[in-house]
Amino acid sequence: MKHLIFFCGHAGTGKTTLAKQLFAPLMQASREPFCLLDKDTLYGAYSAAAIGALTGDPHDRDSPLFIEHFRDPEYRCLVDTAAENLALGVSVVIVAPLTREVRSARLFDRAWLGIGDDVAIRVVWVQVDENVARERIVARGDPNDAYKLAHWEEYRQRLFVPDEALAESLLIFDNTAPSDDARAALLARIVATR
Repeated sequence: MKHLIFFCGHAGTGKTTLAKQLFAPLMQASREPFCLLDKDTLYGAYSAAAIGALTGDPHDRDSPLFIEHFRDPEYRCLVDTAAENLALGVSVVIVAPLTREVRSARLFDRAWLGIGDDVAIRVVWVQVDENVARERIVARGDPNDAYKLAHWEEYRQRLFVPDEALAESLLIFDNTAPSDDARAALLARIVATR
């Protein structure tokens, strides 16, 4: 069976780091070929050029203009690229916030994803305390975080913690200071048959 695995969560939670740590063990455990699709790697340079041409600020990645006009097309292209790989027999790891899609359970909508029943879907919700996330965002010094940091109170209003009902469908992972055992347990949950 092919896998579509999402590593989602708010900025600064360590989604990309965690996905990369688990990537080789995931291929070994599942015995499947995988590709990694990171939203920022795939669309970061293009979106920076486009938003920069419109606003003069290529790092304007959290403003209302970006969210209204760029966010959804980025995610649509990301999901479509995943579907193409899956159709070719390659399992996919996607790294992106996808918070709206997590909240609406859209990541389990096979029609929206463009995939069949031969694909196992796993959604890993990576989380840390808000203060830890902010410290990590400041420490990484990424210019794309400038708007977010300058408008932190506005940004934090978009943050959410999955409620109990939603949490039942997610693999929630506290990435504050994970141990090797915690990562191994997550890997086992990802590849487990349901």
